[in-house]
Amino acid sequence: MNIFNNHKRLYITAGLLFALLTYLTAIMPAFQNQYSNMPLPGTKPLSGDARAGKLIYIAEGCVGCHSQQVRNVEMDKMFGSRPGMAADYANIGRTSIWQNTATVMGTERTGPDLTDVGNRQSSKDWNLMHLYQPRSVVAQSIMPSYKWMFEMKDNPSKDDVVVSMPAEFLEGKTGKLVAKKEALQLVAYIQSLKQTPLPEGTLPQEFLYKKEAPQVADSKTGTKSVDGKALYATNCAACHQANGEGLKGAFPPLKGSPIVTGDNLEFYVDIIMNGYDARADYGVMAAVGTNMNFTEYDVAAIINYERNSWGNKGKEVTPEEIKKIIDFIKLKAPADQ
Repeated sequence: MNIFNNHKRLYITAGLLFALLTYLTAIMPAFQNQYSNMPLPGTKPLSGDARAGKLIYIAEGCVGCHSQQVRNVEMDKMFGSRPGMAADYANIGRTSIWQNTATVMGTERTGPDLTDVGNRQSSKDWNLMHLYQPRSVVAQSIMPSYKWMFEMKDNPSKDDVVVSMPAEFLEGKTGKLVAKKEALQLVAYIQSLKQTPLPEGTLPQEFLYKKEAPQVADSKTGTKSVDGKALYATNCAACHQANGEGLKGAFPPLKGSPIVTGDNLEFYVDIIMNGYDARADYGVMAAVGTNMNFTEYDVAAIINYERNSWGNKGKEVTPEEIKKIIDFIKLKAPADQ
């Protein structure tokens, strides 16, 4: 064949063949994938701070320990309300013309999956404390601390974000712990990670290998109800701690709390559903109940667990009582805005 005796013809033919194969195996499928998989309706673009935070997330190697993919197995249900799908990643583009994006889906879970962490743990104070010293909020955490993202100031300005860190984790440092721009940007990205709900009428893929939901017998009715202890451990213990004692200067104790054991049930339910920000000596509580779509059964189970744990003695409530309060709170909300 003359082509092998003519180096110009050989190189040109090889180059054209390489270009054709590149188009068929890489470029064309990429365009097809781009047009076939669009972001879900309601998907929110990242803010400027969240985009900057994503770059920090990648640079600090967070992708090496945290995944962002909810698999279709029951054990992953704690990380999201539904299994992940291609549309969840359709809005992830190149970092720049010269840089592709990192595989934020991750390859392993040394730490928990972060697909829906913006709903699951939406407290800005908690996330900042966790960045500065993970062991301050999760005693068993093996995550490294990111203290370089913070600084101590004797007189913070009104624009500074002061982190309410218990003194034992400041290692003898004096002054106020202030979050730098990098910490705020990284937290902005973490808080932006929320599963977009499917369009109305669209059924999600089912989780496989289902287990029976944790339930306990109701001593009064003999029926089964939601396990409040399990719900507390999943949604509340990160801030208020497993022993109910909270973290001094950051998150209030539930042990011996007059709100927990008192008679103002409407106020108690409102805090669980809509959060609380009325005490300067503690961090802001996020709207955990709303974010996690708690039902009256969930709220009643959590309240009954908190009212009868750590030495607390409080009156048990029923889901029927809680439903009336939740409905009342929803009606009252527009008037308060």
